[in-house]
Amino acid sequence: MKRQDFYYDLPEELIAQDPLKDRSSSRLLVLDKESGAVSHHVFREITDYLEAGDCLVINDTKVIPARLIGSKIGTNAKIEILLLKRKENNVWETLVKPGKKAKIGTRISFGDGLLVGEVIDIVEEGNRLVQFTFDGIFEEILDQLGQMPLPPYITHQLEDKDRYNTVYAAHSGSAAAPTAGLHFTPELLEEIQKKGVDIARVTLHVGLGTFRPVKVDEITDHHMHSEFYQIGEEAAEKINRAKENGHRVICVGTTSCRTIESAADENGHMEAKSGWTEIFIYPGYRFKVLDCLITNFHLPESTLIMLVSALAGREHVLAAYEEAVKERYRFFSFGDAMLIR
Repeated sequence: MKRQDFYYDLPEELIAQDPLKDRSSSRLLVLDKESGAVSHHVFREITDYLEAGDCLVINDTKVIPARLIGSKIGTNAKIEILLLKRKENNVWETLVKPGKKAKIGTRISFGDGLLVGEVIDIVEEGNRLVQFTFDGIFEEILDQLGQMPLPPYITHQLEDKDRYNTVYAAHSGSAAAPTAGLHFTPELLEEIQKKGVDIARVTLHVGLGTFRPVKVDEITDHHMHSEFYQIGEEAAEKINRAKENGHRVICVGTTSCRTIESAADENGHMEAKSGWTEIFIYPGYRFKVLDCLITNFHLPESTLIMLVSALAGREHVLAAYEEAVKERYRFFSFGDAMLIR
């Protein structure tokens, strides 16, 4: 299966640059995965498609202001660091730009020395391990100095950092938002629960590997980067109960989907567990747990459009995307949503 099989044409002006003031007023395209039929709605109407006994799985990871702009100690050259994975002893795996200025031993100052990083190793794909020294609490310093790591197709910083997090974000650690969750408001979640729908919280810390372009022609040659996930007892019980009683498991976002599909056994049974996943879902994959998916519109030739194609079929997905372009939907992180049912 070729990367080019997942290409579609997108006018640049349909890439959403800002979130809507009212999260739940995004548009919602509903796609029937069997027939390919589509219909057009407003996101808050998602409740019409949820039934008592269903389980809605949400990813409660929190994006940290992981983008740091500093200067190289000794030359004052500008260096940008993106925090990817927390290790031990204040060490992070990072993406450094420009990489050629970040040899082992390089020291970088942020906020006039409030935070200092030293490159201690080079890992796969040229990423650097950086050890930080500081006085105080790292998270507070990061909140003061860091910027939200917005995708490259968003051309300006957010006025309100919170808008790149879901209203239920709880566990810090992501370098990117689980964007399908951005459409939910506390009121909408309350309405969903009143309807008798169980909400299961799982955590997957989203790394940049999710968004890395597929560069190989044959998609099976693409390697996914590992991401940390965690599923508690309560979430596992809710998911299992829905399946056992013949109800549906509906994931909010590809990250929730990858979490439960990574953790389930061959029969789709869930247990509380945590670990690292490199799962790559593309057409031909047999879903063990997931029945329906709420998701945003994804980049052409990305692993994410491959995942939704595994659920609804490539032809149905590309036809739905063509319809969304025609109807002037907003695309990508701050764009509109799609329900595949």
